[in-house]
Amino acid sequence: MTNASTQLPRGRILVVDDQRNMRATTALLLRAEGYTVSEAATGDEALRLLASGPVDLLLTDLKMEPMDGLTLLKRGLEVAPRLQVIMMTAFGSIESAVEAMRLGAYDYVTKPFKEGELRYRVERALERAKLQAAVDTFASEFNQRHGLSALVGRSPAMRELTTRLLRVAQSDATVLIQGESGTGKELVARALHAHSRRSSRPFVPVNCAAISETLLESELFGHAKGAFTGAVKARTGLFEEADGGTLFIDEVTETSPTFQSKLLRTLQDGEVRRVGESTALRVDVRIAAATNRDIELEVREKRFRQDLYYRLNVVMLRVPPLRERLEDVPALAEHFLERANARSPRPKRLSASAVEHLMTYGFPGNVRELENLVEQAAALAEGDELLPEDFPLRPQGRVAPPPGLPAQEERAPGAPTGLSLAEAVEEAERRAIAQSLERHGVDLARVADELGVSSTTLWRKMKRLNLRPPPDVVRD
Repeated sequence: MTNASTQLPRGRILVVDDQRNMRATTALLLRAEGYTVSEAATGDEALRLLASGPVDLLLTDLKMEPMDGLTLLKRGLEVAPRLQVIMMTAFGSIESAVEAMRLGAYDYVTKPFKEGELRYRVERALERAKLQAAVDTFASEFNQRHGLSALVGRSPAMRELTTRLLRVAQSDATVLIQGESGTGKELVARALHAHSRRSSRPFVPVNCAAISETLLESELFGHAKGAFTGAVKARTGLFEEADGGTLFIDEVTETSPTFQSKLLRTLQDGEVRRVGESTALRVDVRIAAATNRDIELEVREKRFRQDLYYRLNVVMLRVPPLRERLEDVPALAEHFLERANARSPRPKRLSASAVEHLMTYGFPGNVRELENLVEQAAALAEGDELLPEDFPLRPQGRVAPPPGLPAQEERAPGAPTGLSLAEAVEEAERRAIAQSLERHGVDLARVADELGVSSTTLWRKMKRLNLRPPPDVVRD
């Protein structure tokens, strides 16, 4: 019969309780499960043990003298920020449990507890410790390999994304990445590929909005010689180029229903047929698709095939906009400045006031906009220290609409808009484009660049939102 200790993940646990019998009994139970267990009778002794060597899990009583469990929790996390903590309390008070969780505890257990309950909670806490260690390793390795530390942040939103990404990376599941323009969807796809079993094979990106509808099929599936006018020789498609690796299909919602039907068939069969050929070729490709639209709305509005949506949305990864993780702004700004300094003979540094200034901004252009702001400031600032005035931020108040658009109503902050989520997103999109058109007039290339979309996507959005370009703009 296999010993229990070989079946369970090993971990280093520190049990703290001023009642000797309770402490010894708990430690004995955990040692029987194969864990390495240390004991401490006081908070001060526990802190010395935490400082002297690695501990994965702190299991501490709440009511102790002279240092109680909540104080030990706070000081213990200062010594070991990745430490998992389970609070033991004989009182079962929801107030103490909530306070412990607010201060950083992973879980709590009420004394007297059943052995099975303690085992379960300890296993969960140690699994979380392993996962957090994997996330930290991922951040370090991925940045060293690709120089893309912008992907990983300290915020809960980015840690949640990274945790989910690591879980799905080792499988071959198709992944749908959803996020606003400029959030780093391609970086997420590259990270997914880098940590998959396919990492030694090609990563092949394609932007559906940047290629005309007539050429997209040939680009992805390839074509035979003479298949159409201009096909002077046979061409291998991107599906074939990505064989054994990952194909990243960006802005997949910008495609037509006809193309969506052909893509669906390829995903279902695992075969591609070059344009002009009748023979199908087997391909082994993992698909990561991305969109900056509300894809469920696109399905409801019959602009995107429902069956293709379900085929792509096996696992959803949502990339949070920068305004939802402003705590990542300082690290991101430092990263972009370090990169700018590497190309400059005169290095700059960020002032604390500049960082505070940046953190008051909503970043409609997301990480891409922050990168642009930092590079611009590094290039134009006169002094060696970047100050708030070196970062001109776009106004975020009301937008004066062009003729034909209703003015935005004045509302108190937090007041209901009366719009559904989809309507609110569409209204924000309409006003962002209108504002950019006012600033740049006939220069639609600058409008597209400012909004972080291709010129093709800009025209499609303007058509859908019934926005007309200035009268002297003629589309080529």
